[in-house]
Amino acid sequence: MAHAKRQEESRHLNRFSYTVEQVIEKPFNWSQMGRLLEFLKPYSKTYLTAAIIAMLISTTIRLTVPILIGKIAVDMAILEQDYTLLSYLVLGIGIMYLVNFIANTFRIKWVNILGQNVIFDLRQKLFSHVQRLSHRFFDTRSAGSILVRILNDINSLQELFTNGIINLLMDAVMLFGIIVILFVLSPQLALAVIIVIPLMFFISTRLRRKIRRSWQDVRVQQSRLNSHLNEGIQGIRITQSFSQEKENAEFFNGVNEGYFNSFKDAARKSAMFRPLVEICDAFGTIILLAFGSYLILNNTIEIGTFVSFAFFLGMFWEPISRLGQMYNQLLVAMASSERIFEFLDEQPNVEEKKDGYVFKDMKGHIEFDRVEFSYNKERIALHEISLDIKEGQTIALVGHTGSGKSTIANLISRFYDPTAGSVKVDGYDLREVQLDSLRQRISVVLQDTFIFSGTIMENIRFGRPQASDEEVMQAAKVVGADDFIQRLADGYQTEVEERGNVLSAGERQLLSFARALLADPSIIILDEATASIDTEAEVKIQQALRKLLKGRTSIIIAHRLSTIRESDNIYVLEHGRILEQGNHDELMKKQGKYFDLVKSQFTMLDAI
Repeated sequence: MAHAKRQEESRHLNRFSYTVEQVIEKPFNWSQMGRLLEFLKPYSKTYLTAAIIAMLISTTIRLTVPILIGKIAVDMAILEQDYTLLSYLVLGIGIMYLVNFIANTFRIKWVNILGQNVIFDLRQKLFSHVQRLSHRFFDTRSAGSILVRILNDINSLQELFTNGIINLLMDAVMLFGIIVILFVLSPQLALAVIIVIPLMFFISTRLRRKIRRSWQDVRVQQSRLNSHLNEGIQGIRITQSFSQEKENAEFFNGVNEGYFNSFKDAARKSAMFRPLVEICDAFGTIILLAFGSYLILNNTIEIGTFVSFAFFLGMFWEPISRLGQMYNQLLVAMASSERIFEFLDEQPNVEEKKDGYVFKDMKGHIEFDRVEFSYNKERIALHEISLDIKEGQTIALVGHTGSGKSTIANLISRFYDPTAGSVKVDGYDLREVQLDSLRQRISVVLQDTFIFSGTIMENIRFGRPQASDEEVMQAAKVVGADDFIQRLADGYQTEVEERGNVLSAGERQLLSFARALLADPSIIILDEATASIDTEAEVKIQQALRKLLKGRTSIIIAHRLSTIRESDNIYVLEHGRILEQGNHDELMKKQGKYFDLVKSQFTMLDAI
């Protein structure tokens, strides 16, 4: 039984990996790294230039000191017993190390400021871009996987931008400088010492692909972990209601174990580079001692040259080791950047024209001209729907779940574009209209009301940020929300947490009404907006809506048919087609589908 359950969990994880997060099969992409470096441009003339200058000062000092010790201190001062020269040399090296300390201090300060600015810009750009993506994008991805991109993946780039890039330049300059100096001091000894580098390079290249794929898999596993955590927290009431805590914990254990194993595997492969460098360092030291001693005994090189070589050899493997670690860091950054740019390259399915028409005074005349729509090719949601909703009319959409009611509302707000046909407002095809100017004049109230963390006042003002406190309170009074708000301890300044869990479902819905009405829209869409409100509150809202919907075009989607009796026109939908239309009295006389829906609801009420 346990084995079967584990197989089922494995199948679920495999399905998850192909539908949400995949290991991206690409070679190391330097052009993509170039895209990352583009974010440095705004700071290239300030922090980046200053950090590079400080780095060059520090590197020059570090390359000069071994020469001073070997060629001057040993060969000239110590062997010649020139104590004056030795004193000046000690003082000079001391001053150089002080300058090096100051340069490093400012370099670290500047690169940290640089890195934090770049991370800020990148996260801001990604979040702003995601907000502009179409609903279809969010339909195919979990909230957890999106959070991972914006938080974890960008955080993994922090080390690259705060230290990695400058350290890469510093180590490259240091390594190049050491090699040049070694060949100037003694070409024979230099060739003998660095002969191990090709061997190290050959072995290390064999690790690169494995390391890159391992870090990519870590990012995927981390995304799965965060996604499951998000679902577990959001759905905690359902989990507890069905006593599924143990099963949920077992599934989380599987996801957590997958992340643990992937990180352990990536860390193990990455850790192999440092021992490889140490082995090469050991071989280089043995060669230096053996061949260097031979050259000294044969008077080919001086003792000071040998001492300088010893210093430089100790310094030689240090940048190579750091470059290896930097390569691992680049692999982690590349795995994250691939996932970040995958989102940044995602384009909205709803394309907006740059020179689109801007609504300045929307009247609210809505037309559907033989509209077809499908969320995917297998299932068509709307079949040649034609509607003509006059300015200021209140129309209702009724029908069973999946009949296409909410799809029509989504097309009016242009969250999706029709597969065929056109949707027009005031005669303008919505594909030719600027999105902001359209949505700013449409208010949508959903059944599942979302309350943001903040005060009651801030939540209502979300519909129109520039509204005054008096306007906010007036909107709340009109929809009947003022009564319960005034009963709260801090009134309109009461803090509510995410989703407003301290409020009842009806209270949250009243806040959403106030939020929508404060925006003063030309078109109001109520999508099952009264489903969570009791009968007494609904009566108050209906009275308020009669005043507020006057002069505005309104679309009401409701299963509770009592809320749509006064609509100017009622459309009865089934499987994406319009079966009937007319006002309440006309449809009741026809005794068709609408009549059956009303009759079934009254039968249910009688049974209760």
